[in-house]
Amino acid sequence: MDAGPGADLGGLGWYVGVWVTMTAAMMLPSVVPTVAVYARVEDERRAGRTGTTAFVAGYLIAWTVYGLLAYGAYRVAKEAAPSFFYRGHAGRYVAAGALVAAGLYELTPLKQVCLRHCRAPLHFVLGAWRNGTSGAMRMGLDHGRYCVGCCSGLMVALFALGLMSLTWMAAVALIILVQKVLPYGERFALVSAAAFVVLGIWVAAAPGSVPGLHIPSASLMRMG
Repeated sequence: MDAGPGADLGGLGWYVGVWVTMTAAMMLPSVVPTVAVYARVEDERRAGRTGTTAFVAGYLIAWTVYGLLAYGAYRVAKEAAPSFFYRGHAGRYVAAGALVAAGLYELTPLKQVCLRHCRAPLHFVLGAWRNGTSGAMRMGLDHGRYCVGCCSGLMVALFALGLMSLTWMAAVALIILVQKVLPYGERFALVSAAAFVVLGIWVAAAPGSVPGLHIPSASLMRMG
């Protein structure tokens, strides 16, 4: 899975386990403020503590659904054109196109709306409060949908660069943290957009010089 675009993602069960673990690790730093706000409001309302767990579960369900859709798209593309990702064919252009698309997505109104939501956890928790465990899970699911909308471009970039590359995982997780939590995060999204477009052009022109990017060869794909 660290072999860049087109690398085999394995069976569905294994993929889901890895995907949930990976997204939990990547998103945890940026979602902690929202979970903390939820827990504080839950305490003030004397609603117990089961809601916090349900909120996190709902959040992870949203990302699991996104991961399943991505897996389905990967399988369809692989079946339609098995050689499309090879180094000798269009592999680097697939990766480059994904990176440019990720950069352009950072400029869309949808991205900005979702990012503003993620940067205002108190407003969301107070405005969307629902009682009970099922209500907490629904809130987590709603917040997760906004988070998916905010980070979809970044996750597409991660698929292009190498889904299980620790280097690129850490880089994308850092971008997510800066955008969602730190001051001027919305402005930093513009920097991220430019960076991904430039990186996409770099990958198209000279993929071998990009650190940590490995476009799989046909022999490697057959071994997978």
